Amino acid sequence: MEQRVLGTTGITVSSHALGAMTFGSFAIADHDESIRMIHTALDAGVNLIDTADIYSQGESEEIVGKAIKGRRDDVVLATKFGLPMGDDPNTRGGAARWVKRAVEDSLRRLDVDHIDLYQMHRPDQHTDIDDTLGALTDLVRAGKIRTIGSSAFPASEIVEAQWAAEKGGHQRFRTEQPNYSLLNRGIEADVLPTTQRHGMGVLTWSPLSGGWLSGRADPTAGSATRASWGGTYDMSDPANQAKLAAVEQFSKLAAEAGVSLPTLATAFVLAHPGVTSVIIGASKPHHLTDLLSGADFRLSEELLDRIDEIVPPGTNVRQNDAFILTPVIQDKRLRRH
Repeated sequence: MEQRVLGTTGITVSSHALGAMTFGSFAIADHDESIRMIHTALDAGVNLIDTADIYSQGESEEIVGKAIKGRRDDVVLATKFGLPMGDDPNTRGGAARWVKRAVEDSLRRLDVDHIDLYQMHRPDQHTDIDDTLGALTDLVRAGKIRTIGSSAFPASEIVEAQWAAEKGGHQRFRTEQPNYSLLNRGIEADVLPTTQRHGMGVLTWSPLSGGWLSGRADPTAGSATRASWGGTYDMSDPANQAKLAAVEQFSKLAAEAGVSLPTLATAFVLAHPGVTSVIIGASKPHHLTDLLSGADFRLSEELLDRIDEIVPPGTNVRQNDAFILTPVIQDKRLRRH
């Protein structure tokens, strides 16, 4: 499997990373099966595992911790903080008080003494980014984390965080984790050029667009995320009808290239020079095996041009699938006068 340097961190990671969102009660309740899947990925050359405290409310981190016992030195371990970990409003966001508690909770669940990449899961409009970066810098100096990153940050907030780090003498975000796929190309217009200018590594998630690019006969059926992702699978939405039409064209293109649709989809993500690694996830062992089997496939210029004809560069077929929205849209409290 191809190895790439993660931005300017000096850390080398595999082109395919294993996402751990499905491990635990969210999708795979059997811990032993999840651990076997993690070992399958490691044995195939994956060295980056990405999880988060919110995945199955900490259960995913516990599973990952069990799986890497005895292999910790071979793993680049990434996790995230910031999304709600309970009803208490102080158990979320980027306030220094919570950041320092959240990292201790993650270290305990993962059963490790340090985290290689600690990422802010979403921007926090109620906390000065200077305070968050200050707390994260303290944790780097204490040896509890090695480097820091952001996730689903708009380009403007990526720039603001870089500026705040320089002004305050803090550690800066070295990575960004955006949503990117054949159907969701909006980050090509602003996020990816911004991360490239700042020398940031990019770990993309959802290359199969929540199951739309899974190769299933009906991509809208059987998704574990259907209930939680709102209108993503509502076929009365014209944008979803457009997605289905695009999927049909991509399926034909994959068949002509002699590969599966998921292999085409992940190869597309890795073709962008601003992307370091694509995070793959699976709810069944054979899905993971299939994704790993196509890890070496690369797209030709002709295939890339034909992809552009189906979904133009820098566009999202359904805008609400981007998961990068303005603060006012995300938080109605910010509309108040």
